[in-house]
Amino acid sequence: MSMRIFVTGATGYIGGSIAARLVARGHEVVGLTRSAESAARLRETGVTPVVGSLVALGTLAEVASGVDAVINAANSDDPFVVEAILPVLEGTGKSFIHTSGSSIIADRGGGERSDLVFNEDTPFVALPERQGRAAVERLVLSYGQRGVRSVVVRPTLIYGQGAGLHKSSIQVPRMLDLALAKGKALHIGKGENVWSNVHIDDVVDLYLLALEMAPPGSLFFAENGECSMRTIAEAISRLLGHGGRTESWPMEEALKDWGISAQATFASNSRVSAQKARAMLGWNPKGPGLVEDVEHGSYRALLVAEGKLPA
Repeated sequence: MSMRIFVTGATGYIGGSIAARLVARGHEVVGLTRSAESAARLRETGVTPVVGSLVALGTLAEVASGVDAVINAANSDDPFVVEAILPVLEGTGKSFIHTSGSSIIADRGGGERSDLVFNEDTPFVALPERQGRAAVERLVLSYGQRGVRSVVVRPTLIYGQGAGLHKSSIQVPRMLDLALAKGKALHIGKGENVWSNVHIDDVVDLYLLALEMAPPGSLFFAENGECSMRTIAEAISRLLGHGGRTESWPMEEALKDWGISAQATFASNSRVSAQKARAMLGWNPKGPGLVEDVEHGSYRALLVAEGKLPA
C-alpha cells in the first residue's frame, strides 16, 4: 500500500538512497532540504521538497503530523529533531525510523585490533563523545511504549554509490582522497583495527523491511562483513597502482588533519553482528564486498569518470 513518508536528510547519502527506493516503490516521499536550489533538484527525483532546516522544529512537527511514517536520516546525534517529531506521532501507531550508527560501541583502539563483537543486546557504556547518541536512541526506543512504531537502525561503515543526490559515503572516500593527496595509502598506527561494513543498497533494503514489519521499540545493526583499516588501505593501494603497499599515519598527524574522527573512527574498532535483522526481518544483504567495490566496483568507476584512472 502506498504511504506518505517524511525523510529528513533526503539530500544526503543514506536518506537520499532511501528516498529514491521509496519513490521507485510508488510511495509519496516528502524530503527536508535547506535551499530552493536543492529543492528543485530534489523535486526532479520525484521527492516533494520541504524547504527548512533541522532547527525549524515547528516545520518538522507540522510535516510529521501529515504523513504515515517518518525516517530520520539527517543527524544521529540531534535530540531536538526527535523531540519535535515523536510527540506528534504519539498514540498514532505510525512508524519512526531513526538512523544511528555502530560507532556508538566504538573503542579507542589506536589502530590495534579488538576481538569484541557486539549484538543489540550486548551491554556497553558509550564513550563520552557518543553518549549523546546513546541518549537519543533511548528516547526513540522509549516511544515504542507510547504508541509509536519506533525503530533504531545502526549502520556500520557504509560503502558504495548512493542512489540519491549525494552519491558518496564518508570513510572510504576520505581514505581514498588521502591516498591521492599523499601519493600513498595510509592507515593509523598498525591499521589492524576492524570495522564491520555494509553496502548502501543493503542498508536501504533493511530500512524498507523495518518500515514494513519491525516491532515497536526495536533496534537493528546493519552489517555484512568486516575489514581492518589496513585491508581497506591495501585495496586502495592496489586500485591506485601501488601494489598493495601502505604506510602508517602517525596519530598526531592524523588528528591535526582529520580532527577527532581520526581517533574515534579511523583508529577504532566497531565490530557487530546483524543476525537479528536477518532472523527477525528476513534481511538478506547481497551487495558486493567492500574490497571488491573499492578495487573493481563503484570506486574504480568513480576515479575513471573523474579521469584519475585510465578506463
